[in-house]
Amino acid sequence: PVPYACMDRAPQVPFPSPESWLPDQRPPTGTRAALHRLATAMRRNIHLLTETEADEAELIAAAEALERLNAQLAQRPRPHRLWGFAETSNAGDPHAFFDYSPVVGQANPLAPPLQLRLEDGVVRGSGTFGNAYEGPPGHVHGGFIAAAFDEVLGLAQSTTGRPGMTGTLTVRYRHPTPLNRELRFEGRVERVEGRKIFTRGTLHAGDVLCAEAEAVFVSVDFERMVRLAAGQEPHRDA
Repeated sequence: PVPYACMDRAPQVPFPSPESWLPDQRPPTGTRAALHRLATAMRRNIHLLTETEADEAELIAAAEALERLNAQLAQRPRPHRLWGFAETSNAGDPHAFFDYSPVVGQANPLAPPLQLRLEDGVVRGSGTFGNAYEGPPGHVHGGFIAAAFDEVLGLAQSTTGRPGMTGTLTVRYRHPTPLNRELRFEGRVERVEGRKIFTRGTLHAGDVLCAEAEAVFVSVDFERMVRLAAGQEPHRDA
């Protein structure tokens, strides 16, 4: 198994300034470690906020403390990411860094986060969705399940070495997915037809199959994606 906290291969697709996208492969230190720590604390704060019985004065005091922190952080804006990709499917390489992903990113407090690894060509993931992700009472919102599948299957299609974007994603919800319980995802590539990469995945809670998904990703020119993001080329059908 290869844990995604310590990947050591550069992407196989071209992109500008590689040194700004990939930190070294040692355990996080310095700014990156601090980002992980802050995101973990914020993630815990989000979870606690969904179940607190604090009174009005306590909530106001907490809000004021966060407002002061926000004002402090706003003094140091950054025009671009320090490293990595925010979505696994765009990297074209399962060994890139995804610290800012809203699903797996250790530096993104919105992420549960899921832990993904690659075993014999199969992406396996595990993680727990807390109360902030609730849809039906006591269970995970279906939209977050779809987002998780998009990330898991996106990483699976990255094993082809192509940066791709989601063309279609179909999720079949088989059983309500419980909150606050470890879940297991699996994703794999079924076949490649030209620019289309076909993938399939499953989600289990224990022995219970909660959902299945199929997705088709369309490989794209990474350099064109950079130009689009910079407004240097008009958007048109991929």
